[in-house]
Amino acid sequence: MKIEFAPLSLPLQRRLQTAAVVQWVFSFLCLAQCCTAAFIALLFTRFWLLSVLYAAWWFTDREAPLRGGRRIHMVRNSAVWRHMKDFFPVSLVKTAELDPRQNYLVGFHPHGVLAVGAFINFGTEATGFSTIFPGITPHLMMLSLWFRVPFLRDYLMSGGLVSSDKESAYHVLQKPEGGNLLAIIVGGAQEALEARPGSCTLLLKNRKGFIRVAIERGTPLVPAFSFGENELFDQVSNPKGSWLRWIQHRLQQIMGISLPLFHARGIFQYSFGLVPYRRPVYTVIGKPIPVLKKHKPTEEEVDRVHQKYLEELSKLFEEHKAKYNVPEDSHLEFI
Repeated sequence: MKIEFAPLSLPLQRRLQTAAVVQWVFSFLCLAQCCTAAFIALLFTRFWLLSVLYAAWWFTDREAPLRGGRRIHMVRNSAVWRHMKDFFPVSLVKTAELDPRQNYLVGFHPHGVLAVGAFINFGTEATGFSTIFPGITPHLMMLSLWFRVPFLRDYLMSGGLVSSDKESAYHVLQKPEGGNLLAIIVGGAQEALEARPGSCTLLLKNRKGFIRVAIERGTPLVPAFSFGENELFDQVSNPKGSWLRWIQHRLQQIMGISLPLFHARGIFQYSFGLVPYRRPVYTVIGKPIPVLKKHKPTEEEVDRVHQKYLEELSKLFEEHKAKYNVPEDSHLEFI
């Protein structure tokens, strides 16, 4: 006998969607501190052995973020992520087929404040990545700092996230039978400081490390642009040369994270808070750019592929911007 459940009412769906986003935003902001505090606090209780055993496990498993992580499909397929996806909503748009017999390196743009599109599309199955790109296993790079936090590292790896080290990239892209996709948020934490509604500024002009990795592995490059990513939060004005930008830049140099001062709407009101705006995000995956493999590429060869990548990314943006309500006079700016 087949049991059918009545569809959720719209108000209940909205509450679940908001709850999913709230837990994600606040876990992103506080989970590292909470996990560290819990690990230390357990040492001073009768459950101290749990921290000791975890520390031993952590030591033996320390290379896992550099070896492709340890995804758990139940976590990636959680209903929480589907509710989060529906909150905005977030959509994954395919413009070309990806051959599962090859590995791919995807450049994701822009970072936005919290890289919502990157996480939902590559770190979960909420938008149906495995259905849209059958035979392709996605991996999303994240700052290696977060994989040094107890408990949090395991949570991140369960979604398919890996450390943003070159060694990690080489491991994912060296799969001989193909089928791996490595997504890199090229602009990184520094680009988050440029994230505000209407911004088309990408920190990409001198970012060439991912290009060199692609050439050394002979891996096709795939540009991806997430329309709407910069529309989810407002940010306190921080023009270059201001004291706030100077402080954020120094923190980014010291800690690796830039700490943008963002705000949007609240949970129960729409004037101010840390909950993102309900604005659609469309992550458009472009067509692969073939790359010839060379063990030690010259600067000229790297520059040539980098220029090709910039051209294809700009072309992708121009071809699709009208569909996603981007003004006709808006163009990508590379800094």
